Amino acid sequence: MTTLHTRSTLERELHIMCQDILRMGGMAQSAIERSTRALKDQDANLAQQVIEDDLAINRMRYKIEEESLELIATQQPAARDLRMVIAGMHFAIELERMADHAEGVAVLAKRLADEPPLKALLTIPLMARTAQEMIQGALDAFINQDPELARQVAARDDEMDAMYQQLFRELLTYMIEDPKNISRATYLLWVTHNLERIGDRTTNLCERVIFMTTGLLQDIKTDPGDSALAG
Repeated sequence: MTTLHTRSTLERELHIMCQDILRMGGMAQSAIERSTRALKDQDANLAQQVIEDDLAINRMRYKIEEESLELIATQQPAARDLRMVIAGMHFAIELERMADHAEGVAVLAKRLADEPPLKALLTIPLMARTAQEMIQGALDAFINQDPELARQVAARDDEMDAMYQQLFRELLTYMIEDPKNISRATYLLWVTHNLERIGDRTTNLCERVIFMTTGLLQDIKTDPGDSALAG
């Protein structure tokens, strides 16, 4: 009975952790959507809301970390359960950092709110949507313990890199054509860099899903064929 009770408690606490991670993932996705909408609509008030709401995401990260450490100490999970808890902690850390990137976009949106738009912001919202879709995919892979989905999601980072490079070239062209564009173009470069980094961090999440499900630590982007067995 004691073993069954312990297992039931562990499963309940793992479920709570997963629900918190899903909630935090939704908060990060919302921050990305709202910050880029504030940029597109030149809505300084919305941008400020994103900045203020970042505190709640920070609190959620620490809640997940603290509860995960308590779970390890009190339930002593082993093997796959332990890897799941460790992966969950990494999810909390990376999602909080993604929200920081979204906050960075919001700060830039405030700076650009009173400036004439430099160009039609078509690719930037597309980058934001792709980032949100990647985060959702990583969350699905985590909850469903699906390493193949994790690899598919990580592969989409190439899309993010391609959009970033396209915008980088376009914005440099704007700077060269007219020095008056330099300030606004630089701010937009920072926006695209923040979004590109979200793609990189989502790849980190996918690597943790693979570790959780297979026990393999794998650098997906740089060397997909070279895996090391986790200790």
